[in-house]
Amino acid sequence: MAMTTLLYSPRPLTFSLITNLKNPSLLSLTNNPSLKPFNPIKPRRRKPITTVHSKGSSNDDSADLPDRLISAVCYFYPFFDGVQYGKYVLTQFTPIQTLIQPLFPAIKIFKSFPFNGFLVFLTLYFVVVRNPNFSRYVRFNTMQAIVLDVLLIFPDLLERTFNPRDGFGLDLLMSLDSTVFLYLLVCLIYGSSSCLLGQLPRLPIVAEAADRQVL
Repeated sequence: MAMTTLLYSPRPLTFSLITNLKNPSLLSLTNNPSLKPFNPIKPRRRKPITTVHSKGSSNDDSADLPDRLISAVCYFYPFFDGVQYGKYVLTQFTPIQTLIQPLFPAIKIFKSFPFNGFLVFLTLYFVVVRNPNFSRYVRFNTMQAIVLDVLLIFPDLLERTFNPRDGFGLDLLMSLDSTVFLYLLVCLIYGSSSCLLGQLPRLPIVAEAADRQVL
């Protein structure tokens, strides 16, 4: 029986496959365009990303450590020049007096000669602001300090013109002097600390004028 099975094997598979391929239903499937062989999609090559820096960007205002120190010191100039406006604040508020007490020796030296303020003004303007060897960061901060000092002319003129001794005029003068001093103190703290941190301080009132002077 085993020998009969080996001698009479099933018909070859090749004939049945050829016959099945001639089936019309199978031929229709092979001609269907939706069943065409899959072609892998080639990945698109990415274009290189380029960074464009616009002219006049913040890179012009970058500063290294020496520029930061020079800029921070410049804000002491208007404060030293207008410290006399704090005579009412310093007598009433001891913490503010304690805050600026370490600056008293430098203020005393600055006030020792009447023309020190004018000489510092000329030095900062012609040696720093008009000197292209300094970065724009230094020149801008120096110009802000100069403009802030120039604005002190107005309260000085008012005080010299009216100079009230008592009453409402004296109260108004005390308020004006105290406001000027506190504004100078805030500008000193904000300007110097921002420069030491490498940031660009923009003081209210004076920043626009400084921008026009620094090219």
